[in-house]
This record gives sequence, C-alpha cells and structure tokens, in this order.
Amino acid sequence: TGLVPGLVKGLATTARTLTRPAHTHEYPDAAPELPPRSRGVIALLEENCTSCMLCARECPDWCIYIDSHKETIPATTPGGRDRQRNVLDRFAIDFSLCMYCGICVEVCPFDALFWSPQFEYAETDIRDLLHEKERLGEWMPTVPVPAALDPHAADPAELAASEKPARPPRREAPRSGAAAAAESMSAAPEPGSAPTRPVRRRDVSRSGADIHEPTTVEPPVPAEPMPEAPTEESTAEVPVERPTAEEPVTTPEPVPQEPTAVLPTREPAGAPEPEPAEEAPAPPPTRRRPSASELVRRATEVTEAAEASRREQEDGR
Repeated sequence: TGLVPGLVKGLATTARTLTRPAHTHEYPDAAPELPPRSRGVIALLEENCTSCMLCARECPDWCIYIDSHKETIPATTPGGRDRQRNVLDRFAIDFSLCMYCGICVEVCPFDALFWSPQFEYAETDIRDLLHEKERLGEWMPTVPVPAALDPHAADPAELAASEKPARPPRREAPRSGAAAAAESMSAAPEPGSAPTRPVRRRDVSRSGADIHEPTTVEPPVPAEPMPEAPTEESTAEVPVERPTAEEPVTTPEPVPQEPTAVLPTREPAGAPEPEPAEEAPAPPPTRRRPSASELVRRATEVTEAAEASRREQEDGR
C-alpha cells in the first residue's frame, strides 16, 4: 500500500523537471560565466615589480622564482648622487606546485600580482606548467576591473585623514577677576623704570590644555658701588693711647666660686638588680698548618711503626 504513493510522488517530481529548461553550459562551445574573484591563474604586471622577493619568501610551496640585477641611474642634476634600482630578469611561477592560496597576491606591496579568472592553461607535460614572466604578462588583460565600492561604506583611512579639516587655533582659558586684576597690577610698569620685554610662558589649565600667556620680566637690580681704594690719609697711623709708668694697670680680681656638692643617686625600691655582663666567648684556637719537614717526619714514624708491627707478627708465627 505504501509503495504506490511513493512511486506516484517520484513520477510527479520527474514530470515537473521535464518542463523546465536545462542550465547546462556546453563547454568549450559556451564559455562559463565565472565570478570576478575566481582564482584561475596569477597574472604579473612587470612594470610594478621591484624584485623585493617578498612574494617568494612568503610562498608556502616555494614555487616562485625571481632573478634580478642592479642598474645605476645617473644623477639628473649637477652635483647630485647616482641612484640604483633593481631590474627584473626572471619571474616564473610553477603552477604544478602552486596551491592557489593567494598569499603572494596579498603580500605584494606594489600591486604587481593579480588574480585572473582564466583557467585554460592545461598541459600534457607537467614540466610545461612552469610559466615565465612573458606568459604571466599575457594574462594581465584578462584581469577583471575591481568592483565599485559600496556607497554606504566608510572611507579609507588615508582619504579620511586627507579630508580632515584643520585644527582650530587654541583659545586661552578664562581667568577669574581677582587673578586678572593681580596680573594687570603686576604687569603695570613703575614710573621711571626701564621698559620690560614680554616673554611667552607655558602654563597648563585644569583641563590639561596648554595655555600661552604673556608675562613680563622685571628690570635687573643695579649692583652696589664698589668701595674706593684707600688713600694716604686713610692709611696714616692713628695714635693709640698707652698707659704710662705713673699710671699702674689694674686687673680685676677673680671671684671665688663655691664647690658644688654631688648627691648620690638612689635606685627605686624593688628595682631588679642589673645582670652581670656576659663574658665574650674565647676565640677558637687557630690551627697551624704543619710544614713539609713535619709531614715527612710523621710519615716516617707511621711507616716505622707499621714495619715493627709486621716483624712482631712474623716472629710470633
């Protein structure tokens, strides 16, 4: 009973597909429509290659081979220095080893490698899959034009930085009335004083922004006059009064001082008696290193004693 309904459902599905057109592409008569980001083959733009070897170093299969040499470019201006540049001699990719990972296309800093959707490069001999720069350059016209950017996407960082408006000039922070009055009073020059020169001073406000305020520098204080050189009148001797023989010189007698008594000190009752000071331990005796003659004498004594004991044992036998 369950076989007939299932068979009818299968025939109904077959009948529905019979009326639909086929989507089969008759290759090679009809070329397939591949997406623009298909990884068919790697194309080379030789003018952009600088022989930096970055793609060859990053290739996990080591299937990229690059040869180059340096050329000297003469200076364009008199007195200038000559320049050197790398000239590409060989750029080959062995597609029998390539795993189509796309690392070489991603790491190229000069946009010299591109993906092409071209895939018709099969060969009967595997050795013919090693393509040189001339063959890689032939695939460059097949590289599709990159798709347009999304209009709602954010601008690149470089473009956003170039279109960023200039920063407005900094404004001075408002100052309180008392501080402004004190500054104006200190900045006012005194009558008869030398003119002052404004100086830029760097200050930091509470918000952390730098504030440049003009300040004034006080005039230098005049130095004190130097003392005049002594003259002959000032260096003349001044008479000093000295006592004569008739007037005896009297000296004051010393005043006797009473001796001060020293009172003995008493210790409070119940105070613990001071413990006697511990004697420092005696240093350990130093051992003198025996000399060579003493070591020889001790060795001789030990040898003679061993010889005497051996003789006694032989006599006892």
